[in-house]
Amino acid sequence: MSLKLLFGFHAVTVRLKVAPKSIRELHVDATRRDQRMKQFLAKVDEAGLKVIESDDDKLQKMCGTHRHQGVVARVEVIQQTNSLDDLLDGLTEPALLLVLDGITDPHNLGACLRVADGAGVHAVIAPKDHAVGINATVAKVASGAAETVPYFMVTNLARTLAELKERDIWVIGTSDDAPASLYQTDLRGPTALVLGAEGEGMRQLTRKNCDALVSIPMMGSVDSLNVSVASGVCLYEARRQRLG
Repeated sequence: MSLKLLFGFHAVTVRLKVAPKSIRELHVDATRRDQRMKQFLAKVDEAGLKVIESDDDKLQKMCGTHRHQGVVARVEVIQQTNSLDDLLDGLTEPALLLVLDGITDPHNLGACLRVADGAGVHAVIAPKDHAVGINATVAKVASGAAETVPYFMVTNLARTLAELKERDIWVIGTSDDAPASLYQTDLRGPTALVLGAEGEGMRQLTRKNCDALVSIPMMGSVDSLNVSVASGVCLYEARRQRLG
């Protein structure tokens, strides 16, 4: 059975909530007894799990960073929906997808997954090349969203975008030079929002496979936003329109 590491309060707490029986080992810093740790341990006790008391050095060696907050878990890998097609076939509302092209920084991916979870995105899609996969750092930054948001890494992103369009999902790319504003665009129907890496943007082939391009209005002196911030702006505008 495949195992992976989760660390940090948010990531481990979400796993405690959604699948406590999948936690095989739970290590905590024996010297940390503040209120946050007490609340966490109360949830562990409610779940009927035992903890292994460790020290900072051991926890750091396990996860490769001191930013573990005193909580490290070895957990079973949860199998999500087998395929993007299965997920889309099962939707009962217009699809809202986030497509990330060229995001190689695990901190950016983690932040994007967190935003995607908050906005109710059905799935995040990325190419297998020019992209980062789910690792412990991504899970930590995602604050549990790596456990809840389906993340599909596809072999050919251009082909996947074409298949989405065949399903009548509108593929909208974001670009600084797009003439249309995000806020002038109807996002209430089935939509896949495509964002590229900060600075470089989408690859040319990805751009060509978009139905439309939109820009985020920039009122200050900076030229662009971090990809996770831009994702939040776009996804919550789509959610705002759908709620309205």
